[in-house]
Amino acid sequence: MSKAELVAHIQKSLGKETSAAQAERSLAAVIDGIKAGVKKTKSVQLIGFGTFKVASRKARVGVNPKTGEKIKIKASKTVRFVAGKAFKGIL
Repeated sequence: MSKAELVAHIQKSLGKETSAAQAERSLAAVIDGIKAGVKKTKSVQLIGFGTFKVASRKARVGVNPKTGEKIKIKASKTVRFVAGKAFKGIL
């Protein structure tokens, strides 16, 4: 599902009085809230949906696929999503 499809779904769910612009602002507000929560507390838990959390990746050695040369990949942080039980249950 693309962002445009998600905005259309939000607009349909909220009713005819909701414009596409309002639906897009609603989606943006939710995404901004998740970003801020992960940045501040390192985790955002949405009961029935899942948890967004910061995970650390260790430094490692990789291989350049073009040259076969070994390269060092620095340690980094990323965001992981773990689906909740209710969300897993719909699959």
